[in-house]
Amino acid sequence: MPKIVYRIALVLCRVLRGVPLGTNLGLLHILFAMMSGRFLESRGAVFPALNSLGLPNDAVRRAESALACGRWTTADLLAEWNRYVEGEHRVRPRRYGGFTPVACDLIGFFRPRLRDNTGKHYTSQAGKALPAVVLGVSAKVGSVGNTRVAVPCLILHEEAADRGASGFQKRLVEQTVKDLCEDEAMALDRGFSLAHLLGLKNARFVVRLRDNFTARRATAAPYKGKGPHSPLGETVRPLARSYKGKTLPATEPDRIVRWCEDGREIEAAVFENLVLNDAKPGEAVVFTCVVIRDPRYKDPLVLGTNLPLVSMPKEGSITAQEAGQFYRDRWPVEQIPLAGKQMLGAERAFVFGRESRHRLPELALLAGNILSYVAASSPAVATGFWDRNARPTCGRLRRALRQVELEDLPLSDVSEGKLRKKESVTGHLLKGVKGHRRTKAVQEALWGRRRAA
Repeated sequence: MPKIVYRIALVLCRVLRGVPLGTNLGLLHILFAMMSGRFLESRGAVFPALNSLGLPNDAVRRAESALACGRWTTADLLAEWNRYVEGEHRVRPRRYGGFTPVACDLIGFFRPRLRDNTGKHYTSQAGKALPAVVLGVSAKVGSVGNTRVAVPCLILHEEAADRGASGFQKRLVEQTVKDLCEDEAMALDRGFSLAHLLGLKNARFVVRLRDNFTARRATAAPYKGKGPHSPLGETVRPLARSYKGKTLPATEPDRIVRWCEDGREIEAAVFENLVLNDAKPGEAVVFTCVVIRDPRYKDPLVLGTNLPLVSMPKEGSITAQEAGQFYRDRWPVEQIPLAGKQMLGAERAFVFGRESRHRLPELALLAGNILSYVAASSPAVATGFWDRNARPTCGRLRRALRQVELEDLPLSDVSEGKLRKKESVTGHLLKGVKGHRRTKAVQEALWGRRRAA
């Protein structure tokens, strides 16, 4: 048996060690079915994926019950997973001026025919927001060798009280700020609100801003010689743009920083001591705007941060170059949905329960992240003799696990007998049709649920 199979079995047992007996075995079957590509073959169907593992019918039903009705939470699984990763000491934190990036993002699992679903997520393919089960993810970014990895530390699902994506983003950021360490800062895309970030206490961030972003100076504008004194500062426009046929020029930056990177000269324009457009000087939190122009890209990168920005590298502050590198470390969080949806086949789902509609996508993200981390921290597994330059990717590891049967997993060696069927007394329970206790209302609800998916 390859060593990587033993490691996969050990990881699954460690992640599930806090789950009640019996339920942990059902979740292990679901996770291993995902990681071995069974959900990809069944196109997201749970029962066919579990049946392809060679499980008996009652074991398939118990695994589905563990998903829908089991007493476990994704937060507990993530806590165990983070403890395991920290205990291995394989992930090297990526630091910029003493700060480690924590990336946040929203992920949508599109369910256009799911009833009683209020969530929507934007997709560029349709050019609009479509009905979806929306999840929010916060992940700590580090390096394993030459590979950047993001380990999720928080997964939330959208609720009706959020009233849309903007409210959900605010709740995700607020929860992430509560868990931030002193040496951590958030790396955010431009969908997140800068005003909300500036209003939070102890929030450290580097966020991408829109190209038409404007702000004001933190000092009052000088008197123009007539009329009343303006209580606001001068308008700062980092990039030139057109409005009603007129070209609005860009504001002169406070300073320009240049550096060379891989033979390219990169320029950054820095605008310091800024406040929001509707904020008065002396009454609002100031921030810094950095506009980075790279010859590789057509459009410049506009960033906003409340971290101290200095000219030379210094602990407790960042430079303009480090600000750009800090934001680019947000991209590993995109690997989490890529591995869970495209690589493991969880993009489509055929579950409709109140719990399972959220639990199945959350398990898919966790399984994809486990697969990506184990692949990055293990020797590359070649797909075949033609794969002469194999890379440690989750796709190659998934194809290797597809050749492993469930009965070949060394669970007895690493689980210490804690992964087994729970022997419960069920002789006193009603069986068959009598056990359903159906009424007219229940039958109508069940019929509606069948059509919902």
